[in-house]
Formats: sequence, C-alpha cells, structure tokens
Amino acid sequence: MLLEDFNGAPGDEAAAVVTVWADVPAWADALVAARPYASVDALVDRAAAEASSWGGPELDTALAQHPRIGDTPSGETAEASASRREQASMAHADADVTTRIAEGNAAYEARFGRVFLIRAAGRSPEEMLAELDRRLGNDDAAEAREACAQLAEIALLRIRATFAGDDAATAPSAPAHRAPAPTPKRA
Repeated sequence: MLLEDFNGAPGDEAAAVVTVWADVPAWADALVAARPYASVDALVDRAAAEASSWGGPELDTALAQHPRIGDTPSGETAEASASRREQASMAHADADVTTRIAEGNAAYEARFGRVFLIRAAGRSPEEMLAELDRRLGNDDAAEAREACAQLAEIALLRIRATFAGDDAATAPSAPAHRAPAPTPKRA
C-alpha cells in the first residue's frame, strides 16, 4: 500500500487498515482523523503518541485479534497473515521449547486472564520463552504496562510493514521506532 492511498482513502477503508495494526477503536479513529501524513515516520510518531495512553481496556480489545505464541493463526484475514509472518520463527522451534511455551501460555492465562502478548517479530522461540517465564513474575500492573508496550511495538512494526514498498514515503535508513511504555488506565 502507498501512504498516498492511505491518506486519501475513505474513513472506513483507512480504519480497516489501522485495525490490522492494532484493534483499538479510539486509536484507529485518532489516526484516521489526523490524516494526511507527510511520511510513514510521521504516522509512526503519531501512532506511538496515541498508544502511550493505552491501558487494560485497549489491551483487552486488541487481544481478541492476537493468537497465542506457538499457535498457527488460521484464516485469510490481514490480522492472521500478519501474525503468521511475525511468528514465523516458531516453525523452527524444537519440541521442548514448543511444549514449554504452551505450558507457559496456560500459566500466563491462568495468572493474568489474557493471552501472553509479545512482539514475536525478530525474536527466537527461546527468547520468547525466556520473556514469558520472566513476565510470569510480574505483578498485574507491571504486566499490563509490558503487554501494552508490546502491543504498541507490534502495531508500529505493522505500520512500517504496510508501507514497506512505498519508497516515496519511507526513508531508507529510518530507525525502528520503539514505543514509549504506555501508562495503564485504571479499569
């Protein structure tokens, strides 16, 4: 997709693109309303700023679109396709790591009541397992902050992936943007 096409798309079409990045309705509305963007960097900066206030409600809504680490997302939706790309390293995980991630996922869900979320892109299965084990020791507030930060990282990477072929809108040496840790809202 070209940034120019995103900027000029009807609101509902642009919102459909944004919800693939993260299904957070108020965030999607804000990004769509702020168009046009001069560059992908400008869009990423705005997306990061808007994501900085994410908390529990936004996390819960967005997690409906995220499969467990180690589960192969099914379907032909853009969300499923993005998750398959992001979790590609799991296809090379050995049986022990896969089993331990499945067990960790179950423990995490029992502890926190939601799916374990991590930016899988660029991480090995062993790294994801180590993070899962570490984060099981978090208290609820710390884990909500980490999960929101991971959701923001996923969203920002998905934005860049959407416009990766748009040479006019992306700088060849644009640094990866790391989202600030969101401040969780009280439920």
